[in-house]
Amino acid sequence: MLLVWLWQFIFILKRILPVARHKKTPPGNTDFPPVSVVISARNEEKNLKAFLPEVLTQDYPEYQVIVVNDGSEDETDMALARIKAKYPHLYITQIAPDKKFYHGKKLPLSIGIKAAKHDILVLTDADCRPASDQWLKHMVTALQSGNKELVLGIGNYKKTKGLNNLWVRYDTFTIAIQYLGFALSGKPYMATGRNMTYTKQLFQRTAGFKTHLYIASGDDDLFVQEAATKTNTTVCIAPEAHTISIAPTSFSKWKEQKMRHLSASSHYKNSIKFSLLAEPVTRELFWALTLYYLFFSNFALLILPFSLLLFLFKLIIWKKASDKTGMGKIFWGLLLFDVIQPFIIAFSHFGNLTGSKKRKWK
Repeated sequence: MLLVWLWQFIFILKRILPVARHKKTPPGNTDFPPVSVVISARNEEKNLKAFLPEVLTQDYPEYQVIVVNDGSEDETDMALARIKAKYPHLYITQIAPDKKFYHGKKLPLSIGIKAAKHDILVLTDADCRPASDQWLKHMVTALQSGNKELVLGIGNYKKTKGLNNLWVRYDTFTIAIQYLGFALSGKPYMATGRNMTYTKQLFQRTAGFKTHLYIASGDDDLFVQEAATKTNTTVCIAPEAHTISIAPTSFSKWKEQKMRHLSASSHYKNSIKFSLLAEPVTRELFWALTLYYLFFSNFALLILPFSLLLFLFKLIIWKKASDKTGMGKIFWGLLLFDVIQPFIIAFSHFGNLTGSKKRKWK
């Protein structure tokens, strides 16, 4: 029990507390370098109409937005043409539909990055909108702080009613503070493709997605595994710098999305895989042993204070991280989901092991 307690306490202290203590750097009044925003879109007509104008109206002096129309079979091309007539800094490139040849998201992203005329790249998805018109300024400010090459941002979900939405946002919150905390403690291992920034030089120096091009997912986490170091990577957690998406409307849709996101995790470095596995295992052991000692042993009065101390410590850190990232009161989800979350994630991993090996990105 002591070892389990210590592992959980040290994990929170080392990997999550850095997010709660992170000092945000607000955008200054200095000149901002030009930026290229890269978006891959496949059958995203409705989302582009709804969200792309907010990307194109950032309060930023000079930037281009590159949308790669990846073989869309809806009216994406027409929607992009109408938007471009209003926003001349939108650049469009096309990949023709080909039902005989399947490719994932990495090909259109590579094409978009190659077409980018600026060294600073900001990547997001067609189904996202920036939380504010200061998004680009915050991401670039983070990049310029300490001459970094890679910035990990937050891809949040819109708050709506219902338990499923609460679950999706809580899971997103815990994953975010985990990968952000790992990065702040010198062990970056993933990002979200909905909101990240890196330099074109870094992409070219690491040969882009070449080593994992055969894997459908991984344009964010596997790239970070190769390109990120403890010195060239930072985070941007300002609420104004989030991207916002519409959450999956059902658990089954979330599960399919989650399985796609998790499909690259088997290719993580062994040290990262061990840490990511040990946390949920020790979490479940903590709860199981706490219940055992409370009801089936004579050590209840000794165990209960330590268990309460750990839980309250975790709740406080979750609240501070939630406040710092501007994700509202989502930390209260800890009371509902802390015990069941590892089982749901394990179930999703099992689905990847028993299901199709070829998961499409859309």
